[in-house]
Amino acid sequence: MQRWRGYEAVAGGFGRSVVTIGVFDGVHRGHQAIIGHTVKRARDLGLQSVVVTFDPHPAEVVRPGSHPAVLTEPVRKAELIEQLGVDALCVVPFTPAFSQLSAEAFVHDVLVDALHAAVVVEGDNFRFGHKAAGDLAMLTRLGRTFGFTVEEAPLVAEQELVFSSTYIRSCVDAGDVSAAAAALGRPHRLAGVVVRGDQRGRELGFPTANLMCHRYAAIPADGVYAAWLIRGGKHGGPQPASVSVGTNPTFSGRERRVEAYVLDFAGDLYGERVSLDFVAHLREQRVYTGIEPLVAQIREDVEQTRRLLARPPI
Repeated sequence: MQRWRGYEAVAGGFGRSVVTIGVFDGVHRGHQAIIGHTVKRARDLGLQSVVVTFDPHPAEVVRPGSHPAVLTEPVRKAELIEQLGVDALCVVPFTPAFSQLSAEAFVHDVLVDALHAAVVVEGDNFRFGHKAAGDLAMLTRLGRTFGFTVEEAPLVAEQELVFSSTYIRSCVDAGDVSAAAAALGRPHRLAGVVVRGDQRGRELGFPTANLMCHRYAAIPADGVYAAWLIRGGKHGGPQPASVSVGTNPTFSGRERRVEAYVLDFAGDLYGERVSLDFVAHLREQRVYTGIEPLVAQIREDVEQTRRLLARPPI
């Protein structure tokens, strides 16, 4: 997959293409349908398929301080898009100047001049241009002017529930990682670098990997979860982990942390960048009256995790 930072980076000889545009945070089942439609139409027509997305999230530029929780970091999002068979990914820096671009100028500069779009694929809720003035009807009218067609990809829904990034964020925020996975088409993933904590888990006999995550990462609600820990490089497959999210209320903690106890693992993860794929919510955070009941509960969490993750993911 070709990757461009900014539409100005598209090669001058790049031929006609089939394009879809969006933030695509999560690359969830709805996004997969739109991108899949784009790839299929491009192959049918013998053209290149292109996904246009933005960095940072437009909300942070248009309404500073309103950045939503991020379901997929840029590198992960690119990986997921590439797995869908896309020929090229164009990441447009969403700057204050770009946010002022009119809908007409956006179409001319990005779709026509840079990408030579023959077909544009979007959902019916698509908005573009300054103050989101452009919609699917305007895009269709502009397409007639500039020589491209617009195809609407239907929204993906299940039992009348339309899958969206907003819905998935609400699931993660509530700790319902099973519902999030159903909408994503895979477990919700949280990535971070393993840093030193207060070593309390080691003292209790359950040493944990303390993850430092991206400031906007979509972290599940406080609680205990069963998850798969994925390491980079040549470290083998996913490893089962019992994950605690919260402030360690038994020890009057204040800092919210993500701590993973990796089952049957005795190595050193400090400094590594790892990911957690959340599979199931086990319980809420609780305050215990002493060390013994806490350790007993942790043992129970670990055994429940072991049962739930008896089979590695496919």
